[in-house]
Amino acid sequence: MKSFDLVSTSPEQTIEIGRELGKQFKGAEIIGIYGPLGSGKTHLIKGIAAGAGAKSAAIVNSPTFVIINEYKGKFDIYHIDAYRLNTTDEFEALGFDDYCYPHSVVLIEWADKIDSALQSVDYIRIELSHAGQNLRKIHIANLPLHIKCRHLIG
Repeated sequence: MKSFDLVSTSPEQTIEIGRELGKQFKGAEIIGIYGPLGSGKTHLIKGIAAGAGAKSAAIVNSPTFVIINEYKGKFDIYHIDAYRLNTTDEFEALGFDDYCYPHSVVLIEWADKIDSALQSVDYIRIELSHAGQNLRKIHIANLPLHIKCRHLIG
């Protein structure tokens, strides 16, 4: 596993970083996405979903009220928004384990809300933070060795 740091200068670049990351997935990836409001989490997820083969990345949005969105394509892509969850038990009650299988990619937005549930899982951790009006720092940890970091920067 390896770690990598990037800086995005626009929402479009954040989407493109996600797209390049998603293209390299093989299935069975779990991605915890951390960051404050407006840091680019949903833009990154749009890109990851597109790169991982979602048939229509344009429909990717934050599933705040439904909690889980599913996108079909090369993989079964599950986008979980943990923002409205209050406990790890609520997260586990969603049937998280049922979404984790060899032909799926699981994206967890607001992963900080359920961080303790992820401690026993091998997952990619992506942290986004504000670095200026349009700049975002992106730290990626636990990146599998088959994913090439140089492809993430356009």
